[in-house]
Amino acid sequence: MTIGSTSGLDMILRMFYHPGMCVLTEEYTFSTAAEAATSLSVKMIGVAVDDEGMLPDSLDSILTSWDPSAHNGSPKPFLVYTVPSGQNPTGATQSLPRRKALYAVAEKHDLLLIEDEPYYFLQMQPYTGSSSPPTTAPATHADFLSSLVPSFLSLDTIGRVIRVDSFSKVIAPGSRIGWITAPEQICERYFRHSDQSTQGPSGFSQLALFKLLDETWGHEGYFDWLVHIRLEYTARRNVMLAACDAHLPRELCSWKPPMAGMFHWIEVAWRRHPLAEKVESGEMSMEELEDRIWLRVIEEGTLLIKGSWFQADRGAQLDKMFFRGTFAAAKSEQITEAVRRVGRALRSEFGVQEEGLMGSGVANGHA
Repeated sequence: MTIGSTSGLDMILRMFYHPGMCVLTEEYTFSTAAEAATSLSVKMIGVAVDDEGMLPDSLDSILTSWDPSAHNGSPKPFLVYTVPSGQNPTGATQSLPRRKALYAVAEKHDLLLIEDEPYYFLQMQPYTGSSSPPTTAPATHADFLSSLVPSFLSLDTIGRVIRVDSFSKVIAPGSRIGWITAPEQICERYFRHSDQSTQGPSGFSQLALFKLLDETWGHEGYFDWLVHIRLEYTARRNVMLAACDAHLPRELCSWKPPMAGMFHWIEVAWRRHPLAEKVESGEMSMEELEDRIWLRVIEEGTLLIKGSWFQADRGAQLDKMFFRGTFAAAKSEQITEAVRRVGRALRSEFGVQEEGLMGSGVANGHA
């Protein structure tokens, strides 16, 4: 058991890594995971991504061409950290073929693979447009489970996967309870390591969850709850996507519908900004322009998170600009209003006065 996914990752890095070593992850990754690595003087190296997340070819290329002298003497990485379902921040979900391809690279290079899966049970049906009928619940619990993309753990044949789970996204963030599933030797060492530092999760939290999961819900009740929150997040995702389609200037914004989790990743065509030439000439940094847009959105009374905060390789040169939103903690009408304000802020900042090109479908390309 862990006291949450971030603590689990921190503990694993302490077990396996020395300062100056490198770990591989998506080029945009969970910011707290990156901070956990940084605090241990471990460097995260970003692997290129597409709409399904981490690219196997990019992972293979980085490892095949690894030169320690180009990375301050760090040996070739043997650990890759990934969030396969509803990746934070991009919202990408790796398909089964993608997971098999990544596992094959892990086998080729003898990697340990950490799959961080707080959003695993929040996988959703595809978004089919604002006019689509409401999503219905699976007929049975078996149907619900069979609809989920199999995890890396289920593909593992040799013991190279460490799966990290948490109750934070499906029960309560404040519980600070999670767990790892890994080969016996790793679990035993993890237990010994944690016994000298964090020890176990709060006894009060454990008792509360035991009373809920074992004495009240049982497996059947827990599955009912997972189906319920999946439907709730799917409905909120659909509201956000419909609002983006209605209110964001399509000549400035593009996005892909998230298939799991609670985050929406929006690319902004920064080269259409009036100050873009200053960025390209070096008079102004990309981060300064990003900050300007971010503050303009705040002036409208809403908030997005800057994409640069999720960079795995801190300080790497940016050539694209993203902002992350979430549909987890607001009511439908608030989501719609927030997106409307974001659209207004972008039009004002970019000098686009009209509503712009309002497509009826989902953006499929980059602006």
